[in-house]
Amino acid sequence: MLPALTHQDSTDDVVLSFLRALENAGFRGDIEQSYASRLAVATDNSVYQQLPQAVVFPKDEQDLVTLGRVGQDAEFRSVTFSARGGGTGTNGQSLTPGVVVDISRHMNKVLEINPEEGWVKVQAGVIKDQLNDALRPHGFFFSPDLSTSNRATIGGMINTDASGQGSLKYGKTSDHVLSVKAVLVDGSVLETEALETAAIQCLPEGSDLANRALKLAEQVCRDKRQQILDKFPPLNRFLTGYDLKNVFDDELNRFDIGRLLCGAEGSLAFIAEAKLNLTPIPKSRVLVNIKYDSFDSALRNAPMMVEAKALSVETVDSRVLNLAKQDIVWHTVSDLLAEVPGQEMLGINMVEYASQDTEENQRLVAALCARLDEMIAEKQNGIIGYQVCDDLAGIQKIYTMRKKAVGLLGAAKGSKKPVAFAEDTCVPPENLADFIVEFRQLLDGHNLDYGMFGHVDAGVLHVRPALDLCDPQQELLMKTISDQVVALVAKYGGLMWGEHGKGYRSEYGPDFFGEELFTELRRIKAAFDPENRMNPGKICTPLDSDAELVKVEGQKRGYFDRQIPVKIRDSFKQAMECNGNGLCFNYDTSSPMCPSMKITADRRHSPKGRAGLVREWLRQLAQQGIDPVTLEQDLMSRTPTVKEIIDRLKNTFGATRKDYDFSHEVMEAMNGCLACKACASQCPIKVDVPSFRSRFMHLYYSRYQRPVKDYLVAYVESYLPVMAKAPATFNAIMRPQWMKTLTANTVGYVDMPPLSVPTLTESLDGHHATRFDLTWLQVLSEREREDYVLIVQDPFTSFYDAEVVRDFVLLAEKLGKKPLLVPFKPNGKAQHVKGFLRQFAKTARNTADFLNQLAALNIPLVGVDPALVLCYRDEYNEMLGEKRGEFAVLTAHEWLLPLLPQLDALSSRQDDNWYLFAHCTEKTKLPNAEKEWATIFRHFGAVLQPVSVGCCGMAGTFGHEKDKLEVSKGVYALSWQPNLAQLDPERCMATGYSCRSQVKRFEHIKMKHPVQALLQVVSLA
Repeated sequence: MLPALTHQDSTDDVVLSFLRALENAGFRGDIEQSYASRLAVATDNSVYQQLPQAVVFPKDEQDLVTLGRVGQDAEFRSVTFSARGGGTGTNGQSLTPGVVVDISRHMNKVLEINPEEGWVKVQAGVIKDQLNDALRPHGFFFSPDLSTSNRATIGGMINTDASGQGSLKYGKTSDHVLSVKAVLVDGSVLETEALETAAIQCLPEGSDLANRALKLAEQVCRDKRQQILDKFPPLNRFLTGYDLKNVFDDELNRFDIGRLLCGAEGSLAFIAEAKLNLTPIPKSRVLVNIKYDSFDSALRNAPMMVEAKALSVETVDSRVLNLAKQDIVWHTVSDLLAEVPGQEMLGINMVEYASQDTEENQRLVAALCARLDEMIAEKQNGIIGYQVCDDLAGIQKIYTMRKKAVGLLGAAKGSKKPVAFAEDTCVPPENLADFIVEFRQLLDGHNLDYGMFGHVDAGVLHVRPALDLCDPQQELLMKTISDQVVALVAKYGGLMWGEHGKGYRSEYGPDFFGEELFTELRRIKAAFDPENRMNPGKICTPLDSDAELVKVEGQKRGYFDRQIPVKIRDSFKQAMECNGNGLCFNYDTSSPMCPSMKITADRRHSPKGRAGLVREWLRQLAQQGIDPVTLEQDLMSRTPTVKEIIDRLKNTFGATRKDYDFSHEVMEAMNGCLACKACASQCPIKVDVPSFRSRFMHLYYSRYQRPVKDYLVAYVESYLPVMAKAPATFNAIMRPQWMKTLTANTVGYVDMPPLSVPTLTESLDGHHATRFDLTWLQVLSEREREDYVLIVQDPFTSFYDAEVVRDFVLLAEKLGKKPLLVPFKPNGKAQHVKGFLRQFAKTARNTADFLNQLAALNIPLVGVDPALVLCYRDEYNEMLGEKRGEFAVLTAHEWLLPLLPQLDALSSRQDDNWYLFAHCTEKTKLPNAEKEWATIFRHFGAVLQPVSVGCCGMAGTFGHEKDKLEVSKGVYALSWQPNLAQLDPERCMATGYSCRSQVKRFEHIKMKHPVQALLQVVSLA
């Protein structure tokens, strides 16, 4: 039996008192102090881990003011804070042992758009892509780019002065910040703007920090102007972390303290709001993808592209390319980055031209292409080919691949993973190739693998050496390499932190700035934050303080992970390998990635959050000497004893039921997962929450009693065939409102769907499809079997939506095939979802044995519900391994597509438009499914348009559980509801039974499955 995990990493009493005082003072946001909530923000996109005391989520600027004012009480002067946005920092910028102030949950509104004057005002928690979606109808965008744009917040971009692709033209975030509204540690508000220096001197001193900090910062930057100019390198990616250089105009007449806050990593103030300037969306964009025989060739050829007036030049090496080719993302770009016959593509430069002047843009592209043709003909510079893409959708797909490359590096096989710590070096572009040669020699000297990609036009290259940070010696090597890279960057006149801020690399600040200037940085820090309470240890410490800077040797995830035995780490690698890239925080409502995170805005309810909780759960088990794999195997091999059942009931309902157990916190996060499996393919690391979730639940319920509703779900495939013998009677029993209320209050299920009337058997009464006979099929010749198709039933479609299966039978017949319904066999997916793994193993073995018998017939096996079909490939393989056998069950479109050459094409009818809402599991596991459905419809003269939607919110039985109803409604409202509202429901289709069921209960619309629409199309021909 699983033991209770009773250890709690308690919150400091002073912090607890502060949190109570904060609530009493009228703080309107959320205050969380559970261990799980703190763990969820103990990591970011770096290798570091630092558990905070608590997490607060302010609702607005006033909450930040309240936070500061309450913190001024003498009792609370030891409480420290760190602002957090999307948690995408690669160097631990927002990690703190104090209180995390998470701006992203509530302060995420676009406040005002002024297209006439070209600016926008936003709260700091607005996500970059969210902002651009709001600006697009006005013809503008916020131009600083970064690979994490679908989850990075504007506040985070300001705090790290973020930039990325296109920075030569568009600059860094600070170049676009017109003003910010910042709240200092004492609760005073600083509204920045460029001020005349004379006006600054006239500001009243007052009792708060804001004016005093402003006046002192102006004095420091003026008095040390020459030293600042001498120290700050003349780079496009100028120094971040108290930008002393750019606060003044050239004449030193105007001072903008906002430039100091950009890149300050929250060490000076909280950013509450920002006013940003906007860039017109280019009318013409063209991407030229140039292919090289080596990465060095790509690097050395990049300056030519810059001279050719390109907007940006992005480079990717062969390692990153090869990782992309193994990922779902490659399906979207393979035709845009085609291989060159007879050549090996070992590097690419993605060269973009963008302009308001279409003709000028085309002229520049034509000139570059003409030059490239000459170089290819003369075999110069290692260029082996190029492709031009002027389609906006295509350009976006390529950049999505490039952005995902950051996470893909973390998917490398083995214990060594590419690590971000020296990954944003910046040198003058003309020095980049030689710098990289030495950088490679440095890494090769340590026998390390690494991947490289980046912004060669700006001299920035992302280099991530592969290290196993569970190995203490490898952790020491990280510091050694870091020191060596700092020296190498200095040799080439560059910066260690050209893009991603300092964070735990702050220890290098004193040497870089020199004692004189670093002292002035500390003086500024003291003016803003005299007691070192704002993200202490980052950038610098206050003057006259003996506090230390954080260091590269800071505590890392590897320190905790190495406490888990290797065997356990390997067994739970779907959780252990999460590197914190945060793609599961994706803002895009049409993305299937983690619907629970989108609705709750709670990091615990994300793949990253759940993976982190499981890691800690495994660590705590290891501390007690418990091997979960051995325990799991024991539970799989036998039924529980009477004593175990009694103990389980005692633990659930007895005197100790309210005792703390960390497993309860893990269970809360797992219970909110929809088990849609989007993470298993959308995450670049392939963090598979449903897989380790089912294993956790299997072990959790060895100690605690399951709710009744779980048993109903797990055994639904056993009693459905029985209920289907009298479906009208069952439906009549369940129809009255009192019965629905009783079911909701006792069992916990709502909106139970009615069984199909007539049943599938009744609707096909007398049809050849119902006369399955295995012996008869076995005696057929191979030629005769070619005419047959075997339809594998699933419990939900066959018993709740029988018309779909009937229509598939009729469609197959129309296409000249002889369909046969395979006798119903339980699939077991519901058992897996609920963690009934012993029962699922039995179901999977029995069904696999039967399907392997059918596979021997060499007749196609086809199912109509993609989630259930894919269960045979994924969960069956995971549970049974080699014992699964070789059987293959196809989805309907996988069966239809190869048949098209044998079937007569129908003339095109342009008015015959259909709209496909694909199942989220199907979209992520079979990324070409929508394209292939469109090809099938086109063959029969119809037009199919995929609709960009995420999860529908039903996810099997998730949406029917009473405690999940509001989440289910919320997920549905994200993308399904608004898209359906714009389309003719009669022309809308959904491949998933759960999706059709969700639409039916909320919209009272009966959506078709694509096979039903095809039957209609073919029948009308």
